[in-house]
Amino acid sequence: HPMSNGEYAPLARSDLVTEAVRRTLTTADVHARRLGISRRAFLRSAAGMATKLGALAACNKERGAATTTPPTTSASRVTDPTTSVPVGPGGTFALPPESTIDSTVATTVLAGDEFVMDVQTHLLEYPPGASAAFGLGFPQASCDDDPTACMGIDAWLDLVLGGSDTAIAVLSAIPVVADPNPLSAAVMERARRAAEQLGCIDRVLMQGHATPTLGELPAALEAMAEVAEQFEIAAWKAYTSEGPVWRLDDDIGAAFCQQVRELGQRVICVHKGLGPESASPIDMGPAAAAHPDLAFCAYHSGFETGGVEGPYAGDDAASFAGVDRLIASCRQAGVGQGGNVYAELGSTWWNLIQRPDEAAHVIGKLLVALGPDNILWGTDSIWYGSPQSQIEAFRAFEITPEYQERFGYPALSPDVKAKILGLNAARLYGVDPTTRCAFSAGDRSALRSELPVSLPTGPTTAVAARQVFADEHPWFRT
Repeated sequence: HPMSNGEYAPLARSDLVTEAVRRTLTTADVHARRLGISRRAFLRSAAGMATKLGALAACNKERGAATTTPPTTSASRVTDPTTSVPVGPGGTFALPPESTIDSTVATTVLAGDEFVMDVQTHLLEYPPGASAAFGLGFPQASCDDDPTACMGIDAWLDLVLGGSDTAIAVLSAIPVVADPNPLSAAVMERARRAAEQLGCIDRVLMQGHATPTLGELPAALEAMAEVAEQFEIAAWKAYTSEGPVWRLDDDIGAAFCQQVRELGQRVICVHKGLGPESASPIDMGPAAAAHPDLAFCAYHSGFETGGVEGPYAGDDAASFAGVDRLIASCRQAGVGQGGNVYAELGSTWWNLIQRPDEAAHVIGKLLVALGPDNILWGTDSIWYGSPQSQIEAFRAFEITPEYQERFGYPALSPDVKAKILGLNAARLYGVDPTTRCAFSAGDRSALRSELPVSLPTGPTTAVAARQVFADEHPWFRT
């Protein structure tokens, strides 16, 4: 169903998804009776997941075969701009037919032994009795009388490290400047120690939060130094749309980059996309070219839910939108494959799962522009519950041969998927991908049945998302 993390208007349910849901439920009724289990139990099984993805792939393929005229609405299929001939399907979920009834068969695709490193996860931990703090107005906080039970450290451990194949998780800073900060560096440190007590040694990395335009710049840079002195910071997170607008390639951005360098770090993660124009990624390329010793990670890859992702618009396009903005910025600055710009998929992949053709364009464009070594796995969890379904959907996803031939996209081979799911991030953050956290290993079928029936749910309408954002992010209007 439509759902947002609170930063953007959720996608309305498309005709494609509506039909896929109808077919999934019809199939689930039949197969659940054959197996002697409830429909809910079937849908939570690996076979249930295969049924959902298979229905989505089949509906997308049929829509492509039935399309005979150019698209006229944003919900329509993408066309080849040179011929106006509908193309597709471009993205699909490849699963054996028997996987919809046999979970053992389904796991041959949905399960895997890849090293999974999630570079964008979040939690919100509140002091006892907190009545006014960031996130308390999120729908996700209403699963229990105690919001910490919904989004706190224990919930994060259960859903991310315990409820998925994630081996290493990066706790990513959020745009909070108020007190209490439910995801401060101190809270991240407590989460890291909690993971260690469960046997996950060195499996949690922390980001520092930089706010160079909130207050005087020297004070903001000094605050970064104080955080780096107290905590083991693996990267810095910033929002160019937080407070007075700034850019990575302006004087403020240069001072911020220099401070990161002087503090001994090199990874800079910036929110790009899913929001106002000030979150555009057009400054990523120039900043990366000016600071070749630093690594720049574009969270969300510049993706926007309000548009339609098609082929790259071309370097001479009058205007760029969505992921094309990041690609154009890098191309114009001379930053190409294997450079120091990385594209991250948090919330982006969550939305693209239900738009397979656009998913093929986004992944394909990023592979061509930045290369298979520069795409990072992130899920923006805990906002969407356990990230396991996102991991499984990515394992099953393929860019079709038609899109590979027509647009020059490479195949999503197992080796490329393994890089995206974790090996790229391991190299960037300097961690050992051969060491696995015992807490996240093992058979997922038991974890499926143990996860709570009612998972955290974000805003489901555009009005609700706008209200949540306005209430919880007042400093964006500073």
